[in-house]
Amino acid sequence: MLNIGIEGGYVVGKALRSRKIWIGVSLFLLGIFIPYWIKPQLLGLDQSLQAMIYKTDGNAIMINAFLVVSINTIVSTPQFLSVVMLGDGMAEAFNRSEFKTIIPLIVVPLAYILVNQMTPLHYSFGATDVFLWITIVVMQKLSQNKLNLGMKLLVFSQLIFGVTWLNQVPYLTRYGFGQGSLSSKVKQAAVQMGFGEVLALYANVLFFIFVASAITLWVYLILYMEKWAISQELHRAQLEAQESRSGREVLHLVHDLKTPLAAIEGLVSLMEIRWPDPKMQEYCHAIYGSIHSMSKMVSEILYEDQKDWCEVKELIDYIRASHFSGTNLSMEIEMQGDPHISVYINKIRMTRAIINLIDNALDAVQDQENARVVLRTNTLKNEVKIEVEDNGCGILPEKIKKIWKIGYSTKNHPGAGLAFVRQVAEGHGGTVNIESKVGQGTKVWLTLPRGES
Repeated sequence: MLNIGIEGGYVVGKALRSRKIWIGVSLFLLGIFIPYWIKPQLLGLDQSLQAMIYKTDGNAIMINAFLVVSINTIVSTPQFLSVVMLGDGMAEAFNRSEFKTIIPLIVVPLAYILVNQMTPLHYSFGATDVFLWITIVVMQKLSQNKLNLGMKLLVFSQLIFGVTWLNQVPYLTRYGFGQGSLSSKVKQAAVQMGFGEVLALYANVLFFIFVASAITLWVYLILYMEKWAISQELHRAQLEAQESRSGREVLHLVHDLKTPLAAIEGLVSLMEIRWPDPKMQEYCHAIYGSIHSMSKMVSEILYEDQKDWCEVKELIDYIRASHFSGTNLSMEIEMQGDPHISVYINKIRMTRAIINLIDNALDAVQDQENARVVLRTNTLKNEVKIEVEDNGCGILPEKIKKIWKIGYSTKNHPGAGLAFVRQVAEGHGGTVNIESKVGQGTKVWLTLPRGES
């Protein structure tokens, strides 16, 4: 029972944080209040329609029909967009795809009820709205969420404008089209003046033009987004191939280093035998130590699984020497807890990962007054945290998910970035997390299992 409650609370919290749901609610309220805000114009149009009954004027019929369709489109577009966003948001939050169909079926009639409470004019929920609902649901399903809100606005506004012209066709009234007060008065006036067939032709032509235009635009935007997605995948594949090729070249180069190291070790052995002088023996042992250290580093570069115990302080010193030697770059280093705790790591790869985080932090505070970058370690009971914090510009919430993808970069140069950092952390049985606030800074930390001191 407790797990069900926790899971329910998580889902509700996810729904409350959904950007799509909040946009949908905002659009729904906008669609409710629009008829109230433009009520004076609607009443003026109502008076114009009354006057047409006593004066035969075909041009006035067409103009008033256009105005009625435009007003209905302005009222309907936020309502239909709102149900699209609400349906998408609820489906994602509750992991129930049927919400994309159920929400429009419930919310659109509710919107008409509320609108009719706020204006003396009668807006009818009829065949036009059912046709639009079916069309939009089908288009949503086929597009598979490839279109953003702006694209949907372009497509659906044209679609709604086109379909709403069916309300002005007199012979479709019996089938539930155009039973609202404004549309009924336009058709009634047109029939009385003998312009019923002309209005029907006019409305049908505009219906086909705008619906065809909306469908054409919809297909074009979907193809464009698919092409863009393919280009992104291709770019990512190119980066992976480039990284793989560069990695192979480095591995060949590093592998070749083993040959001169072996030769140096052999020569030192001969020197040790030939000159048994104590000072020479001391020098030879120092050279042996350097050779073994170099050989160990070569092995760590060549083999990802090559790990050894390393003290936290030793790792930090190595990072400082590798990254800041010979440069004017600086950062603060804070070591909390016992710095002599050991971690079982591939020191080369772990250093590359942490330097990647440091580079990101330095880029974030570039040209900023009071810039601050901190490399912090903390040895806890069962783990070691290595953290890089900056007081830069921060990262937008919608970009947080993207930064873990290979090839994604907010800088001018592409790279493996945080995808590599995560790969290294997980390869050591650890995790990597990020916390960022826009305008305040970013903190990224690796958590690694600790060894014995």
